[in-house]
Amino acid sequence: MIAVRMTAAVLATWATLILLLLAPSLLPEHWHYYIYSPASVGLWLLALLVAPVVVCIVKWPWIKSGSR
Repeated sequence: MIAVRMTAAVLATWATLILLLLAPSLLPEHWHYYIYSPASVGLWLLALLVAPVVVCIVKWPWIKSGSR
């Protein structure tokens, strides 16, 4: 059960980060260069690797026990 909760936490984190990446696409076209610059996309990719670890550390009591 721990693996299921940990997988759910990682997938929820990735889904949130993907939505945050796609959200600015609704803004005007001339803003895309600044929002989707190589630096910001690189930081987003780094967040894909680091954020699930942070979420699992913070949510470890829930992952371990399953209680709220």
